[in-house]
Amino acid sequence: MQNFEPQTIDLNFQATPGVIAVYAWDTGDGLALVDTGPGSTLEALEAGLGQLGAVWADVRHILLTHIHFDHAGAAGQLLELSPHARLYVHERGARHMVDPERLYASAAQIYGDQMEALWGEMRPLDADRLTALAGGETLRLGRAEVRALYTPGHAVHHLAYVAGDELYTGDVGGIRLDPRQPTRPPTPPPDIDLAAWQASAALLRELDVRRLHLAHFGTYAQDAEHWDALLAHLAEEAEWMRERLAQGKDPAELYEPFTEWVLEQVESSVPGLAAAYRFASPPAMNVMGLARYWAKQQARTGETT
Repeated sequence: MQNFEPQTIDLNFQATPGVIAVYAWDTGDGLALVDTGPGSTLEALEAGLGQLGAVWADVRHILLTHIHFDHAGAAGQLLELSPHARLYVHERGARHMVDPERLYASAAQIYGDQMEALWGEMRPLDADRLTALAGGETLRLGRAEVRALYTPGHAVHHLAYVAGDELYTGDVGGIRLDPRQPTRPPTPPPDIDLAAWQASAALLRELDVRRLHLAHFGTYAQDAEHWDALLAHLAEEAEWMRERLAQGKDPAELYEPFTEWVLEQVESSVPGLAAAYRFASPPAMNVMGLARYWAKQQARTGETT
């Protein structure tokens, strides 16, 4: 089995370590990166490459798990800086990378005047330097064979990647900022799908890989404990939302109690971790995503939540 040892680049998001990771490894034909982080952390990415003895021109392959700003916001700038790089992304996200105006405008409605400080600039990229994937492809990147796996649930355009015995999970593998913290789901709008997420988790947990590399954050053994905790918390948080929406609560009323409930659990598992967790998976965003999910379920079935 091929072994392409990944290096973790901590993007130090909002001056907070251990929140957003980019993974880099040498393919024999330049560096491969899994995700790019947001435009606001481009300097941290450059510094991380420098610590590996690399510069922008060494980057040849950019594998996006999905197009949310914390994963793909810097992609356009990175392609400008890395003239020989090619970007890979799911076909349902490709057009937004070529023309991110609609994506940016949608996010700006949520983040308002914090948009620039949080995410920085998201530039369009040249469609000729993009390869759109459906999932199921095997990519030859230098000496590396990389399998792209379609893994919806967190996002309808989500991919995970397997290189040798290393699995890059994106967000469908959950949020785990410390080995002591049980894995939890990030559930922002607009594409949360519980059944799809459960199916994706079932696919990934059965893979014959050694390690999981999470965007948020770090490297963990491939074991049942990781996936069991993720699915248990996904079901628990979804049910928490369903019950309160059924009582007639407005989602905006639930931001504070949901945040307190989740962060108390995180803090009890690892004292001092709650502040970083709030950056990695903002609980208010998770309320929005789960509320949208249940609203879609209600519209589909015609029943109340």
